[in-house]
Amino acid sequence: MASSKEYLAFILEQLSELDDISYRAMMGEYIIYYRGKVVGGIYDDRFLVKPTKSAVSMMPDADMELPYEGAKEMILVDDIENKEFLRDLLEAMYCELPAPKKK
Repeated sequence: MASSKEYLAFILEQLSELDDISYRAMMGEYIIYYRGKVVGGIYDDRFLVKPTKSAVSMMPDADMELPYEGAKEMILVDDIENKEFLRDLLEAMYCELPAPKKK
């Protein structure tokens, strides 16, 4: 099942307090970038983020889910209604994420 553009628009609105949020469509799903780094994505209308130390500490009881068959587990973000939490989460994760690969 592919993710809907409506869900993408909702998540982008929830992340609107952050500068430099972007996304890329990929096989019916969406990869989410913050300041050029991959933070996670939207898979089957679920917002999943990479399991960095800060993300795990901010969501210790969150479910780990597979974005798609054969992928590494990611953290399911349940509190998508809370813009402040999402802003703090992505800002905390940023320095732990790898730099974008050079093309």
